Amino acid sequence: MPPVPPPPDPAPSGIPSPYDGTPDDALVRRVITGENDCFEELIRRHQPRVFATARRYARREDEVQDIVQEVFLKAFERLPGFRFEAPFQHWLMRVAIRTCYDFLRAHQRTRESSFTDLSREEEDWLDRYKAEPDAADEHADAARSLVQRLMDTLSPEFRLVIQLLEIEERSVKEIHDLTGWSIPLIKVRAFRARAAMGRAVARMKPEKYL
Repeated sequence: MPPVPPPPDPAPSGIPSPYDGTPDDALVRRVITGENDCFEELIRRHQPRVFATARRYARREDEVQDIVQEVFLKAFERLPGFRFEAPFQHWLMRVAIRTCYDFLRAHQRTRESSFTDLSREEEDWLDRYKAEPDAADEHADAARSLVQRLMDTLSPEFRLVIQLLEIEERSVKEIHDLTGWSIPLIKVRAFRARAAMGRAVARMKPEKYL
């Protein structure tokens, strides 16, 4: 099978794609029969969402780009096995999530953190949260920074399940579909991941915040 085409440059504003109105499934069928230009159209349509997914698991832009390229390479190679039982986008996101998980395992950064280097903004947010949890803005920059610190302490499987279950608010069934993990395994990993995050929080200046 020929190599995956590189992501195309965005089309100039106002210039329609020759594939406008062509369903994804029709493009997939044409790629399978050898029309590789149709795969470039699939990349154009779905590249933004794949990039957004990759950025949840990688920090550096070069890592994000590597993940995205790997996702589309795998998708291109596996396309003949696409069964047309679900939308192409759902199938592609399964490939994306599993590729991100492989990235986390290959670049494991799990580490102990004493949280002794909190910024002033992070400490101020924690003070507000301790004083009045319901009034603390969970979307504040400091809150997002603290969540990232906590996520960095988790193993790849714990980080993935927390990202999907707690941050993206996906159902256990959706996580099963995306990862291929069994539902009992997801529940066990979610329980253990929450416990691991609790231990990380306990190390976050316990004399002040617990």
